[in-house]
Parts: sequence; C-alpha cells; structure tokens
Amino acid sequence: MPLICKADISPGVFMVDIPAANLHVLCGCPPDCVKHLIKAGVIQSVETNGVAHETGPNAILLSDFILQNESFANMAEFPVLQMLYRQGMLIPNHPNNTGIKPLLIGNEQQINAQLNYIYRGNYGLISPEEMLDAGARPEDVAELMRIKLKFAFGQISDSKKFLDTVVVEQGRKTIRNGVTIERLAPNIFEFQYQGEALQVDLNLKDHEKYLAPISLESQAIDLADFAVIHSGEGDGWDIHRTAMSSVILYQGKIYLIDAGPSVMSVLRALGIGLNEIAGLFHTHSHDDHFAGLPDIIRSDRRLKYYATPLVRASVMKKLCALMAIDQSELNHYLDFLDLETNEWNDIDGLEVRPIISPHPVETTIFQFRTSTSSGYKSYSHLADIASFEFIDGLTEEKSDLSSFPLCREAKIAYLETVDVKKIDIGGGLIHGVAKDFSEDESSKLILAHTSLPLTSDEKRIGVNVPFASMDVLIPAHKDYELASAKQYLLELYPDISLHDLQRLLDSPIVRLSPDHNLLPKGVAQDFIYLVLRGYIDLRDEYGQTKITFSAGTVAGELATLLNEPAFYDHIATSYVYALKIPAELYREIASKNHWYSDIAETRERRLFLLSNWLFEDGISYVTLNRLVQSLQKVEFAKAIQINLTDHHWIYFIKTGEADIYHGTQLIKSVGPSDLFGAETIFGNQANVEQIIPKENMVCYRIDSSVLSSIPVCRWKLLQSLRRAISSS
Repeated sequence: MPLICKADISPGVFMVDIPAANLHVLCGCPPDCVKHLIKAGVIQSVETNGVAHETGPNAILLSDFILQNESFANMAEFPVLQMLYRQGMLIPNHPNNTGIKPLLIGNEQQINAQLNYIYRGNYGLISPEEMLDAGARPEDVAELMRIKLKFAFGQISDSKKFLDTVVVEQGRKTIRNGVTIERLAPNIFEFQYQGEALQVDLNLKDHEKYLAPISLESQAIDLADFAVIHSGEGDGWDIHRTAMSSVILYQGKIYLIDAGPSVMSVLRALGIGLNEIAGLFHTHSHDDHFAGLPDIIRSDRRLKYYATPLVRASVMKKLCALMAIDQSELNHYLDFLDLETNEWNDIDGLEVRPIISPHPVETTIFQFRTSTSSGYKSYSHLADIASFEFIDGLTEEKSDLSSFPLCREAKIAYLETVDVKKIDIGGGLIHGVAKDFSEDESSKLILAHTSLPLTSDEKRIGVNVPFASMDVLIPAHKDYELASAKQYLLELYPDISLHDLQRLLDSPIVRLSPDHNLLPKGVAQDFIYLVLRGYIDLRDEYGQTKITFSAGTVAGELATLLNEPAFYDHIATSYVYALKIPAELYREIASKNHWYSDIAETRERRLFLLSNWLFEDGISYVTLNRLVQSLQKVEFAKAIQINLTDHHWIYFIKTGEADIYHGTQLIKSVGPSDLFGAETIFGNQANVEQIIPKENMVCYRIDSSVLSSIPVCRWKLLQSLRRAISSS
C-alpha cells in the first residue's frame, strides 16, 4: 500500500493523504471547494469520544497564481473555518484540538495574501480608529467593538495564532512529520515521504475552468415593476443549494443582494449578463456572500456597489488583500456608493434601508420598499443575523441596557412586518434561529442560510423555496423587453431616424431555449437577433467557444451586412430573449443610413478583436464598437526598436514576432495574438526597456486609457503582467 495517495476532486483540486504522517493536504482551494470535498466524501460526519465532528484536510497547498484561466484559485477562508470549527482543531477540549494548527503551504506572496484575507474575513474592521476612519458615528463605536470582541471571544488575533505556514519557493522544504515538498515548476509540486514521491500539478489546462459544485438548470424569468427572485437559500456548506442571496427586479432594472461563490452560475442560469446588473447591495464580507465579487468585476463598466460605509470599508480591505491590490486600484473596478445607515435611501425610486446586524464582521440587513396607490410593497433580506438569545445575553451583561442601542434596533428591525422576508436560520453563535420569528406577522417568511432540512417546528414558521422561484410584489405595467430593445438600438445607432427605429422595433420579441442554435455556422441568415437578455456562445467548427454575447449584442450583424453565411454557430446557453429582425429589413436600413462603409472599413479590426483573449467575455456590443473605432493599424520593420515611452499605447500583434528585453536579457518572445505595452496602464512602462521585432511586424494599437477604463480588460492585463513576472 502506498504511503502517499492522491485523489482527484475536481479540475485543479486534489487531496494528497499521508496517513502515517497525519497529513491531509487540500491541493488547490478555489471558491466553494469545501462543497466539492463534501460531495467527494473527503469531509464526513463522525464521532470521537462521544463528540460529533467532521473529517477533512489539515493543510492547504496554494496555487502559485491568484488566477487560473481568469478564475480565482486561492480562497482558503471556508476550508480553514472547516478545520478550525467543524473538525474542532480550535475548539477547547475537543478531541481534535491537539495543538496542531491548520497549515498553509505556498509561495510567500500567496501565503501573505491569504493570511490577510482570512484575518479580514474573521474580524472585518479591527479597531475603533478603523471604524471612525470608515465613517462610524463616534457614539456607536464602543458598542460595535463590544459586539466584535464578544464574537471573537474577547481578543482579535493575528491569523498566525491559529495557522501555521510553510513557504515554498526554491529547494525542498519540510512540512511536518518527515514529509517534504518541492516546487518543480510554477504550480507543479512534489511531495516526498520515506522514499516515496508524488507530483501534483495545479495548473488548469487551456480552456479548463474550476467547476461550481452545484449544477443549476436554466430558468426563464419575466421582468416586473417590483419582484424578488430567490437565487440562493443555502449556506457555505450546503451541497444542494447556492448560498443565501436574492435578485431584486425593479422597473426593468436588475439588482443583486450579495455575491456568493456561485454568483456566475446563478447569473448564467437566470440569463442575466453582467452588463445588465444595475447594482449590488452587499450585506457583509464572509465568503458565502463575498466570494463572487472578483467575478462580477469582470464587466466593461464599473458595477455600482451599495453598502453602508462600515460594510464597504470592511469589504474593501478583504478584497484588496485577496486581489493583492491597493484601494486606489480597486476603485477602477467598482463604483462604491455609500448608503446611510438606518435611513431610507432612494435608488432611482427603489427605497432601501440598511440596518446594522450583530455579526463578527460589519454587517447590515436590508429592507426594500416601493410605494403603490394602495401603500408600500416591501421585502426584507435578513443575512446574517444574531439570535435573540445572543442579543439578550449581550445586553444583560450590562446593567444599563441603553449601552446597546444598535442591538435593540436590530432586534426590532428583524421583526418588522413586510410582504416577504428571507431569514438566516443558520443557528449557532453567529446566526439566527427560526423560533425567534414564530410571532412574525409578515405575509411570507422564507427560511434560509442553512444546509439542514426544516424541522416540523420550523415549517410552521416559514418555508423553503426552490432556486429561481419568484415573489412578484408589483406586476409589470410596461413592456420592459421592448424598452430595452429601444435603448440598445439607440446606443448602437444614435443617428437612426425615428421611423427606421420603429420599423426595427416592430419585429417580434422571441424567447429561445437553451442549446438552440439560432445562427448555424455557414448557413445563410434570414434574421439577425438583438439580444435583450441571456447568453449566446459563438463556437467554431470544433465546438470551441470563441466569445460569449449577452444583452445589447446584435448576433449575426456583420455576416448579414456582408451578405455572408454566419461565421460561427450561435448557441443559446440560457433562455435568450431577443428582437428577431428580418435580415432584408436590416440591410435596407443599413444601406439607407450608410452603415456599409463603416462595416467594410472596420470588418478586419472587428474580427481581430473577437478572436483575442482580452475581449472574449464581459464586453458589450457598444463597447466592442468603441474599441473597433479606437484601433489603429501600424507596421514595424525588422530589428527596429519600438519605443513605449513616447505614448501610452498597447499593441496587439497581428503578424510577425518580437523579442522583449530587460537591458540585454531576453525576457520572452511574442507573436500573433500576443500584446505588449500593458505596463503603461499601471505606470511602470520603464520596466520594459526594449521591444525588437524579429521580422517585419503588423500590429493594432490602442490608447491605454481606453482599456484602463474597462474593468475586465484592466484586470486581465494586470494578471497577465503578474503571471509573466512570476514565471520569469
């Protein structure tokens, strides 16, 4: 029997077990990997000396890179929580509390980033000074710190107090109990123990992605004047349901409440594109409500982020630690808009009131309402909350109950009567319980944030709801799909006449099912489709997705105007709502408005952009058109040095190759579809001293200021630079 065993868990995630050394290493920890471990049977419920607990890893091997194929590779908060509390490694007098700490293994940069991210995930803001700097009222700070210290058992501790680390850079390192590890190449490691060796490759293959642990079926949703889509009712441990979240529909706009690790799967299933999201309301920074934030910044505009100043400051510190950026860089990706605490804030007619909720990190519940002729319609989102037992116990520790006004206000707010209320009933020290709401007079109570089935007592209080179920508080009183079609057409063709605009809008709006090929490759097109909602993958003859289209895209436009067959298969990957425009009508209007010359002139540039990795997702059609207009074609002769310092250009190579040097040292060679000059965005262009074509070279160039304002492009370029530095 081998001394070292490896099990494949999911792409990029493995378990290495060395039982004789009491070492069980989770190799790779992307978001929601704990759920994969539960599904694989690595984490199981057992009993030791009469104490129930879970099994699982006691060490984590981190990826060398923050990202793998544009997905976050290291998010160790929940695996560490599982070790500390569900396995019992930190619980006093627990049979698994033997003095051995969970272990982080990896390069120094990633270990430090994880230690800081876990620290902020545990505590949020850590001092009265940080709270005041974030905008807390001076009269609230003492109570906020008392609440925080109560959850922290009286002390805020550095992550290294409960975690050990092993830095692996060059050479073999000892882990523990005679086990060693060596980094053979980026993301490739070798374990050794008593003469046995085993290699682990954490690199994802080309086009391979980390898998979501839960498969969600596509759902067709109808817009409303005011409605709630229930996009998550589980918690960070639930292998059957996504973590607690909701989607608010308001007068054709779409808002998210929280962004858990499965947020992109949720959006895909609902057919909601990133560019359709009007904003995010954020309750707090724990990973089951936070881990999707790095994904939803991958848009072509800054997402509006709504939270109270304290929640925003707490989230910013954790997100900056995770992404290894400073707060000034983070502002390029999110548009932070502070909400006033315990007041009704008007967001384009939708009223929202955030109320502080006692929790280990800065947290608010949200109440939403809008007025009608018969009064208000309302929804309350209670994640995460404290039990009344905790709140009452906290206040009873002080003879003067007035010293905890925030806790009293939270308790009152929890029980306010609304039309629909979703409640965290996760239990334990830091979550709510259903029995506190047994007298709640709200019209509908949804019990969430638990991985357990409801008990009979809980079923008498509230209900579970399935994924994508919808509570319509105010039905739609206008055709929001048609309104979206008009808006998109005006953005795409600002000079179109009202008559021609109406002719296009007279086309039918259709709903296409998932897997429908609306424009088969090589087939003449009778229609084009203005996508209003949903996702369409453009796939080549090998089934490889070249680019993904979402709302605002005109699918088949270029081929139709050129009177050519479709260049790719256009496969709906969700329910798709689209304006189905006859091709002949479109060509007639295009001819009348002289669009053909523009299309012919920009065809080569458009196809080039569509084939480049930088623009394959997150780019709306309007932004793509703007990029096409910004591209300039340039040529460079062989062996003539290219100067990057005279203008902030980014170059995309169409044909030819070049060598990039630091001084006289060759760093790398670049060729077709590669780019250079991205350093100019981040102010360190001096790091690249020479770029010398190896042959005559044709490039497209674009001013770096254009790309730096597009979050998804900026983020991809930053990670490309980091990976190049790490690999050099």
